[in-house]
Amino acid sequence: MTWLVSLPHRHNPYRRLAAVLLALALALACGYSSNTWAEDSASSVVAAEQSSTADAPIADFDAALQGLRSNNFTEKKAAVEALPQFNHPQTLAILTALGEGNLFNQDNQFFIAAGDQYFNIDDPETAVERPAGAKKVVINNAIRQWVKSYVAEHALLSPNAADRRAAIMQMLQKNDTAALAQVQAALPKETKADIKALMQTYVARADLSSGNPERHAAAIDTLAHSASPENLAVLQQYADQAPTPQLKNAAQKAIDAINQQLSMMKGVETLSFGLSLGSILVLTAIGLAITFGVMGVINMAHGELMMIGAYCAYVVQLMMPNHIGASVLVAIPVAFLVSGSVGVLIERFVVRYLYGRPLETLLATFGISLILQQAVRTIFSPLNRMVQTPDWMSGTWQIMHGLAITWNRVYIFIFCMMCFFALLAVMKHTRLGLQVRAVSQNRDMARAMGINDRKVDMMTFGLGSGVAGMAGVALSQLTNVGPNLGQQYIVDSFMVVVLGGVGNLWGTLVAGLGLGILNKFMEPWLGAVLAKSIVLVLIILFIQKYPRGLFPQKGRAVE
Repeated sequence: MTWLVSLPHRHNPYRRLAAVLLALALALACGYSSNTWAEDSASSVVAAEQSSTADAPIADFDAALQGLRSNNFTEKKAAVEALPQFNHPQTLAILTALGEGNLFNQDNQFFIAAGDQYFNIDDPETAVERPAGAKKVVINNAIRQWVKSYVAEHALLSPNAADRRAAIMQMLQKNDTAALAQVQAALPKETKADIKALMQTYVARADLSSGNPERHAAAIDTLAHSASPENLAVLQQYADQAPTPQLKNAAQKAIDAINQQLSMMKGVETLSFGLSLGSILVLTAIGLAITFGVMGVINMAHGELMMIGAYCAYVVQLMMPNHIGASVLVAIPVAFLVSGSVGVLIERFVVRYLYGRPLETLLATFGISLILQQAVRTIFSPLNRMVQTPDWMSGTWQIMHGLAITWNRVYIFIFCMMCFFALLAVMKHTRLGLQVRAVSQNRDMARAMGINDRKVDMMTFGLGSGVAGMAGVALSQLTNVGPNLGQQYIVDSFMVVVLGGVGNLWGTLVAGLGLGILNKFMEPWLGAVLAKSIVLVLIILFIQKYPRGLFPQKGRAVE
């Protein structure tokens, strides 16, 4: 640089100053570029070392497992993707726990959490307490999505049918073709018909979205035999852009077939709802049919006897908190005895003095209903109480794809039928039933034959009240238990009894189920309130024409 300064400048100081500044600028530029080159070189070396470390193949299963401890999500994802390559028996369990946030590590050991228990992956059969210092293995969304897809796809080969069904259902919901190879591989090995049909539906959707029109016809035929709103939407979208008129016509026929099947399934579902509602009406009215038919007593406290049965289920469940499944079965006889005893007391101390005076009986039993409601408010408070549904009554019964019925309604229908036929057997094949029928047909003649009609009245009232208590147990599984529970069903109970024929058990069954089904079929068009109002009008018109109901009593019973 000295030659710039030593040049002759003809004694001009400005030129000398400019030369000095230029020399300094060049020196600084050279120094900066050398430093930058050195830093870039060092960075390149570090990056190369990191890249070589990240790209290094994972040697074995333990190395992949230890990679889950890394704080670098890129390295962690590489470890996760490497785990399945070593075919370890715990791979699926580890990845499932990782996706659900149940995988923990302590030093070099990994544990899977299941509730309050922890299982070492090296000893999956032995439960241990949570290890001190164990930390949850944290993943990001990218790893979580990969794990979720892997678990869903490999669950297709699980020995548990529920896991396979859940996996294929999840794939159908995603509505993509990412797992087509796995589904095609699992399809020949599947033994369950319903799961196999779901797999075939998945393959058919994939074929329909492919660019090969030769596979479209078979796919349309498969989807046409699997009625669901999702398949309907897929076919409707395909029909709008079908490659040939023939395929478009086939898709339209499949759409019509699915619509017809969906309408039929909707009708079956509505019928099931009607049967469940009818079962409740039969249960609430069958006890009233006995007392009303035999004694001619309009018992306005019948709803409160059902309420007592529902509270019996609540109390029994409080006393058996660790046996919820058995508490409902225990509550049925308890409710029968408690409600039946209350009914006997009502008959002994009130109703027996009012026979032959229906208006006074109605007013007296209405007053008793208010007393029972207030007693329950005093004991249990006015707040509603919830009775827990047992596990064996929870969930749904999947009849077919797109058609399911809740198990609690199925069991209530079965319970209704059991109560009906048990009561029918009592009335037909026991001494009490014979006496009840004799008194209901001709009280004076039965008394002349030596039958104690007062005792029969007491036993009949107690029997009807006990059946009402069991109906309350069934109602506790469908709605909350409260002081006003019985008021919701007392009017419907009298409608069922009058429509079916006073004192006729078969008439009560037919009327209850018929009204329930009629209500449910009218609700979609008219709404719940208007449908019930129209049903009431139809009942009034029917009673005007047939005042003795569907199954009128004959012979001496008419008197």
